[in-house]
Amino acid sequence: MCRNIKTLFNFEPPATEDEIHASALQFVRKLSGFNKPSQANEAAFDRAVAEVSEAARKLLTSLHTHAPTRDREIEAEKAKERSRLRFG
Repeated sequence: MCRNIKTLFNFEPPATEDEIHASALQFVRKLSGFNKPSQANEAAFDRAVAEVSEAARKLLTSLHTHAPTRDREIEAEKAKERSRLRFG
C-alpha cells in the first residue's frame, strides 16, 4: 500500500472532506503512475479521484467498531517514533 495514504477510520473528529480527497488523489496517482496527468488524461484522472473519494466516503460512513476512537496527535507521535526507529 502507498505509505502516504493514511488511515481515516475511527478518529475523533471524523475524517474531513479534504483528507478523503487527498487519500483518493494519492490512490489515483499510484494507480495511474501520474503525479499530474496530461491534458488528454486530465478529465479521466479527475473523474477517478471524484469516484474514489465518493467510495471512500461511503465506506467510512458505513463502517462500525467497538474500539475506542483514536486521537490524531497520539497516532502522529507513534508514526514519528516508528519513523525514527526505522530511519534513525
